[in-house]
Amino acid sequence: MNQNIDRRNLLKSGLMALGGMAIAPHLTAGAFENTPLSLDPESRIYRSPMVREHFLPNDFKAPKIVAKLSSNENPYGPPMSAQKAVAESVKNGNRYAWKEMYDLIDKIAKKEGVTAEHIMMGPGSSDLLEKVALVTFMKGGNIVSADPCYMSLVSVAKSVGATWKPVPCTADWSHDLKAMEAAIDKDTKLVYVCNPNNPTGAITKGQDLLDFCSRVSEKVPVFVDEAYIELAVGADTQSMVSLLAQKKNVIIARTFSKIMGMAGIRVGYIAAQPEFLAGINKITRGGMGISYTSIFAASASLDDKDFQGNTRKLNHEAKTYLYENLDKMGYKYIPSYTNFVLFPISIPGKELLSKMTAKGIAVRSFDVQNKPWCRVSIGTMDEMKAFVGALGALS
Repeated sequence: MNQNIDRRNLLKSGLMALGGMAIAPHLTAGAFENTPLSLDPESRIYRSPMVREHFLPNDFKAPKIVAKLSSNENPYGPPMSAQKAVAESVKNGNRYAWKEMYDLIDKIAKKEGVTAEHIMMGPGSSDLLEKVALVTFMKGGNIVSADPCYMSLVSVAKSVGATWKPVPCTADWSHDLKAMEAAIDKDTKLVYVCNPNNPTGAITKGQDLLDFCSRVSEKVPVFVDEAYIELAVGADTQSMVSLLAQKKNVIIARTFSKIMGMAGIRVGYIAAQPEFLAGINKITRGGMGISYTSIFAASASLDDKDFQGNTRKLNHEAKTYLYENLDKMGYKYIPSYTNFVLFPISIPGKELLSKMTAKGIAVRSFDVQNKPWCRVSIGTMDEMKAFVGALGALS
């Protein structure tokens, strides 16, 4: 094995000379904490040419939240297997978990059908998205993505000097792959695809995306964010990880926050060519940000197929209930392959937020193409009934 890309050497030899940039806290909508948020004249956060997000003022007096449906969390996790693993492993929290990390990487590599050298761990997939952005765009260039899309990687890329080339989604909210490919030029350093997409919940057909990634990755790396792929069902659902065996320059991101119900435990990974991961390891000691207990929780949750299957089942049932009630109330919605649904509303977004929050229901509100939309996460059936009742009172 080439020692320049040996995973154990890389894990132990990350470059620590980037100072504040390398140790920046979790990046928010404004990317680095000292980067001001971009606001439009109505004080909505500017996320893209098409999207503005509404927020309530900091002094808004909110009651206790009874249905937290704003962050696309799994309401059923973490699984008991992961909870037990945390309880049993915490006594060894005074130790570094190098061997245990290698064991987890081996398990993930087997699951994905790649070698261990193709896997890099991180404290959630967003951390890895942001590190990819830092390394890729330190010397400028542009990034091509759909609009709207998940903004973590794009925001960090812009913060370090990249130009964003947003490509509007198609009429059914899938990626306009033809237009995205046409947007690539000599300065493009990365194409970013979030599939299923956030905040729309829509999916781009698997075979179409596979052909796109196979072709485009010969010219420029393609990053495919599959945070929600394990919640997606149907013939159009397909991971891009198989392209790695074909030596394609693709990067696939996965998280334990969604299907595994471990958003607060913070575990994620990317699968990519070892040479690409070597570049990311120049600014990080891959995996050092994950706690001892999180490693054991992740390993246990991977084995817990019953929990994963039950999550899909309950998510489908609660989403079907939501669809039926949105239909009854006359709302049109984007069919979702995730654990959230985006739909247009008839009142201003900030008004929706204030009225729903006053009822103890936490949701998100965006202006998309200058029209107000609500994004609601799929919670338990009781939480969805509370949401439907509150929404019905506004209709």
